Amino acid sequence: MAEVLVRKRLVTVEEIFHEGGPVTGRTIKRGAAIAVIKNPFAGRYVEDIAFFMKDLEPLGVSLAQALLDALGGEAAAIEGYGKGAIVGEAGELEHGALWHVPGGYAMRDVLGSTKAIVPSTKKVGGPGSRLDVPITHVNASYVRTHYDAMEVGVPDAPRADEIALVLVMTMGGRVHARIGGLLAHQIEKWDGLR
Repeated sequence: MAEVLVRKRLVTVEEIFHEGGPVTGRTIKRGAAIAVIKNPFAGRYVEDIAFFMKDLEPLGVSLAQALLDALGGEAAAIEGYGKGAIVGEAGELEHGALWHVPGGYAMRDVLGSTKAIVPSTKKVGGPGSRLDVPITHVNASYVRTHYDAMEVGVPDAPRADEIALVLVMTMGGRVHARIGGLLAHQIEKWDGLR
């Protein structure tokens, strides 16, 4: 086991009224929660790192709940999600991959066992690096209205020996989505795809 040392946590919420088109009757909110942690593997190659996923599980649940609370606390209102990680320069991309299971399953559990896989991205970067976190519908990855991304970052993170772990949730698809395809109300297979 490795202790998860959190230096800071950020939660941010956007309210989107329009993207240049008409103002909609529904405000779409999306938010991100970021935890900046010490990377226990920074500066060296470690073969066995998978155990750290279990250590990250409580942080995943805490971060997912904080984000849900910031968006109003109603799990049924969340329609989209995604996750990601920015690994500091003394780490490696695989250290960011450790967030796949604890971050994704935490959101799925907090939201009530959603069906779709939680899309993800990761990169290595220094303080102030930005990450475009992919977003899809929580129950069907092929719902086109919810194909989106949210840009996130922390001004002073990650430092070389840190990882910024990110969760994203949305309360709707793109505000002016109109490219056709499967719509949320047309989900029928409940297989995570359609």
